[in-house]
Amino acid sequence: MERIDVHTHCVPPSYREYCLQNDFAGRGHPDGMPAIPEWSPGAHIELMDQLKIKKSVLSMSSPGTHLTPGNDEEGRSVTRRANIDMSKICADHPAHFLFFASLPLPDVEGSLAEIDYALDHLGAVGFQILTNSHGIYPGDQRLTRVFDKLSERKTIAFFHPTTCLIRHGDDDDSIEKVTPLPGAPAPIMEFMFDSTRALTSLLTSGTVDRCPGIKFVVCHCGATFPPIMERIAAFSSMIPGSGDGISAEKIKQLLQTRFYFDLAGVPFPDQIHGLLRLVDSSRLVYGSDYSYTPAALAGSLAKKLDDGLQDLLGVETTKQILVSNAQELLGITRK
Repeated sequence: MERIDVHTHCVPPSYREYCLQNDFAGRGHPDGMPAIPEWSPGAHIELMDQLKIKKSVLSMSSPGTHLTPGNDEEGRSVTRRANIDMSKICADHPAHFLFFASLPLPDVEGSLAEIDYALDHLGAVGFQILTNSHGIYPGDQRLTRVFDKLSERKTIAFFHPTTCLIRHGDDDDSIEKVTPLPGAPAPIMEFMFDSTRALTSLLTSGTVDRCPGIKFVVCHCGATFPPIMERIAAFSSMIPGSGDGISAEKIKQLLQTRFYFDLAGVPFPDQIHGLLRLVDSSRLVYGSDYSYTPAALAGSLAKKLDDGLQDLLGVETTKQILVSNAQELLGITRK
């Protein structure tokens, strides 16, 4: 079946080389994974042809483009280079690619400048934001101006998980990487939990309500948020910055009207059912997670997804999820 890929990753050669040369991502092992994958437009387009992907929205993956806590100059430089590289790839292959630009968060001033530059000069269709930026979560008041700007520009915020980082103080030297199960790559479990933290932060802080111009995209079928949503709502007044808290009914209303959820990963046979208790099928979009998910695995997961969706929701709704919902999200004219 044809599809539009909202969650797929570009790895510009200049970015990969910079990370390897400067020992970022643990000598090429980002978040405990085996390697930073090599990537090329040709290989990506080959996968798109195999899976009948009409359009792919490129973005960077974890660890993002602000690589060194406190080094905003490097963050701005790496971010701008990555965004220019993605823009050029899209210009060279306009029938295949769009892109979500990166931001050098938690650098607020650099991010405000990059929002305008990426939209006005590079043709970005939205922005990829990590679930935490050196331990600062998206609802944190330090990032208020960034989200207000994204809302003003009426754009998309695509939240991609990363390794959980904890700040023990305001000093950048106080940041600690969380590895509760040593040796297990963070994407297996910890990415799911960090997506849940980011979504909780956005909802309980009032950021979603305050920023009506943003379309939010959450990865991996809502991660671990759906089964604990009621618990989060019940105790939300205890979360700093949440005021009197947020009700379960309000959370469901915001998820159904302001959010999309990509189905990258393994939503079938089990995970999908929890999310569909919170939103309907109009909020679901396809994601391959290529190139961090190898091409062969992306192919088998696409088939598993197609079969699961058709069995659960029927052929027409499956087509809506794979193509039409992404067209609505991205503002692509339907043909």
